[in-house]
Amino acid sequence: MARQGWGVSIVTAIGVAAGAGAAQLGFGYGLGVIAWTPTEAGATDTAWADGLAWATWLAASSTVLGAVCAQRLHQRGAPRPVEADSPDSATTPATQADTPESALDTTGPEPPAERGGLLRRVALALGAGVGGLVTVLLIAVPARVATGADTGAPQRTAAVQATLGILLGVVIAIWALRSRAAAVNVTTTAAWLWLLAVVSVIDGVRVGRGLTGAQLGTWQFDPDHSRYWIGGQLYWPGALLALVPALLIGVLAARRAARSAGHRVGAAASGAAGPVLVALAYLTTLPHWSTLGPAQLSTQLVAPYAVIAGVGGSVLAAVLAERADRNRAAHRGPTSSATAADSTSTDATEPTPVTVGGPAPTPPTAAEADPEPPVSGRSNGTTGRRRRAATAETTGAGSTPEEDAPPRVPAPRADPDLTGPADEDPTPATRRPTRRPARPTTD
Repeated sequence: MARQGWGVSIVTAIGVAAGAGAAQLGFGYGLGVIAWTPTEAGATDTAWADGLAWATWLAASSTVLGAVCAQRLHQRGAPRPVEADSPDSATTPATQADTPESALDTTGPEPPAERGGLLRRVALALGAGVGGLVTVLLIAVPARVATGADTGAPQRTAAVQATLGILLGVVIAIWALRSRAAAVNVTTTAAWLWLLAVVSVIDGVRVGRGLTGAQLGTWQFDPDHSRYWIGGQLYWPGALLALVPALLIGVLAARRAARSAGHRVGAAASGAAGPVLVALAYLTTLPHWSTLGPAQLSTQLVAPYAVIAGVGGSVLAAVLAERADRNRAAHRGPTSSATAADSTSTDATEPTPVTVGGPAPTPPTAAEADPEPPVSGRSNGTTGRRRRAATAETTGAGSTPEEDAPPRVPAPRADPDLTGPADEDPTPATRRPTRRPARPTTD
């Protein structure tokens, strides 16, 4: 069943990657984000390299999305083991209040039962790479008519770039399958890049430039004004649009995973997952630039710094989570000490009932309440035995002697010559010898 489930997941990764690549390319071609033949004459020298950057990034991101979606669907459909209820595993509101949030948070990268091994993650990533091969075909065919290409076979160059993007996507997909924060970073970065590209195309149509395409990860809304340039090589509004979102996405994507101390290191590095695809896409297209103008140089310079900004955001989230855990532990320490001191003082001041004069008196038995009159002769010797037998019957009918009263010592035998109750305990000081009458003698 496990092999069958992972086989279905691999097929799902192939299908999702192919669908994601086709959908993104259709969206890019339809809105003019990827323009192999731009309508503006001045944009022909940059459209070729911009199209190659988009082709590399689209192939890589589709591969990552296919692998991640297949794994999430497998985890959602897999049955979860039901744990038996035990007193040790029960969690009460009081224990939840004393437990740190990092210990309660189990939304790290993956549940232990669903992580799988490295082989399973590689299999999913390779399956997504197979599905991403659809993007190679969808990129190579339209690239045959690309203008401004520095080669006689632009479709071959475009196909090589897309294949290279798939290889990069397989590597990042293995990372994203291990770390949920990295997967969230890639997905959120992709959404931001598409939003920025759509806004860039709409702005170009609004100002009359037509469908000139869009640069990957930046937007030069007014490149003709010198006030937006630093040294004639760095377009600072475009740099802000690349650095600030990378920082914010790094913080937000790693915030949840950074709460767990076991996943904090992976969360700190997850900020590079999304920006590194953009940086590698620009780096691999650098040899295909025929002329490297100021706009292209600015994007080449900003892309590596976006990776640093993303890592800085995720590291910031990890540091804040660790500091929160320390503050929580420091606050819980004095509170626990004060609670223990209060309980100790309460126990010390609580009055303890003290019994004065030994154990509590017990109610008299029937033999003690109604003592038998003393008799003379041999019957007087059985008085103690009768009294003990009555006491044993009374005690057996009620509670046990160990629970109700301490053990009783039988009273000493009474002198048959003494008068009075049998329970009296005459002492030698009060006992007086009895004078026997003299028998009359006869002469």
